[in-house]
Amino acid sequence: QVQLVESGGGLVQAGGSLRLSCAASGLTFSTYTMGWFRQAPGKEREFVARITWGGRNIRYGDSVKGRCTISRDNAKRTVYLEMNSLKPEDTAVYYCAANPRDGGSSADYWGQGTQVTVAS
Repeated sequence: QVQLVESGGGLVQAGGSLRLSCAASGLTFSTYTMGWFRQAPGKEREFVARITWGGRNIRYGDSVKGRCTISRDNAKRTVYLEMNSLKPEDTAVYYCAANPRDGGSSADYWGQGTQVTVAS
C-alpha cells in the first residue's frame, strides 16, 4: 500500500518560513519524480515545485519561484519543500504527489495534505 504523508504545515506570520516534508512508503521512491502542489479554498490546485528522481531537474511555479526550495533524500524516502518569505496568499493545503503529470491534474499517488496558514 502506497502512502505519502505530509507534515510540517502550520500557522506562521508573513515573512516567516516553513519546511514541509513528505514521507513515502510502499513505492520505489528513488525512481519517482515528486511534486508539491497546493490548493486554497475556492481555487484550483496549483503547481508549486517538482524534482526528478535523481534531483537534477527541478522546476518551480511562478508564484513561489525564488522563495521555495524543493529537495529530496532518497535514502529517507522523503521529499522536502522549504518555503521562505511566506505571504498570506501562500495559505493553502499543500499536497505532495508521486509522478505528477499534466500540471498536476493527475499523479500516480497523492498525499492527504498539510495546511499552511500565513497570517498577515
